[in-house]
Amino acid sequence: MRLRWTSAVLSPLGCAGCVGWQSAMDPQGPQAEHLHRLIWLFTGVAAVIWLLVMLSLALAIWRRRDRSDEPVVPTNAARERRSAVVVFMAVGATVGVIAGLTLASYLATRQVSEASAEPLKIRVQGYQWWWQVSYLDPAAARQITTANEIHIPVGRPVNIELAAADVIHSFWVPNLAGKMDLIPGRDNRLEFTVARPGQYRGQCAEFCGLQHAHMALLVMAESEADFETWQNAQLAPSAAPDSDERRSGRQIVTGKACGACHTVRGTEAAGTIGPDLTHVASRAYIAAGVLPTTRGSLAAWVADPQTIKPGNNMPMVPLTADELRAVSAYLSALK
Repeated sequence: MRLRWTSAVLSPLGCAGCVGWQSAMDPQGPQAEHLHRLIWLFTGVAAVIWLLVMLSLALAIWRRRDRSDEPVVPTNAARERRSAVVVFMAVGATVGVIAGLTLASYLATRQVSEASAEPLKIRVQGYQWWWQVSYLDPAAARQITTANEIHIPVGRPVNIELAAADVIHSFWVPNLAGKMDLIPGRDNRLEFTVARPGQYRGQCAEFCGLQHAHMALLVMAESEADFETWQNAQLAPSAAPDSDERRSGRQIVTGKACGACHTVRGTEAAGTIGPDLTHVASRAYIAAGVLPTTRGSLAAWVADPQTIKPGNNMPMVPLTADELRAVSAYLSALK
């Protein structure tokens, strides 16, 4: 299946996204290439088997039609032996095909999970219904936490540690690697390398509740220099407001319930329940792919998150029109 993301906001059954294919048939890294070849192997073998079965069926019908006027002859020992040989050969061929495909699948899986030297280490934690992305580094000051967007350098192995905070989720970026489940209480790992720069759409591939279809993510593959630029920008604290409206917005965010659930580094907001908002405006989308990151989208989300994404854990915070404008102005400046 090939899905096309456009820059427009789609219906409640879809989600917005970047321009690009989401397809396992368009591999963009060595791990995805192994799976791509495996898919074609399975498809080719299945096609050959289907063709042989159809030919055998057609031959049997043709032979039966030619003998329709012949009297029925009781079976004899020679015919039974020939039939038994055919059955045993078919069983042997079936076992051989299954064993061969199983071995091919094992080898492909082993190649996908091969360890590489000095990978970029990232921890992805699935929530209902968004992704927390943490960049692991021995130096605490170099650790980054963001949401729903993974930036990685092209050509460098990426080791992703997968964990679930509530229910079972499944991490799947078809162009880059196979699916891997996130299971509460059990961490899984996935490793891949991206061959070319680009934006690659991913999604949760395990039904995890009402908004499962609205749990998308983006993998942004870029050059090493661009990645370092992004990383350094993310390490910085939140931007200081440069207008009275934005200063008012910061006071509202830190003084009301927002700061109890979200972190904005450089302010008093230090909540850990929701996504880190320190650089929320630098992300392409909010609400795990539901809305493009614009001031209007931020205002709509803060004003009524349950209408946009029913069932999510963000409550409605009562705000006046002036307060909503100030909050949206402040959030849209956090780049």
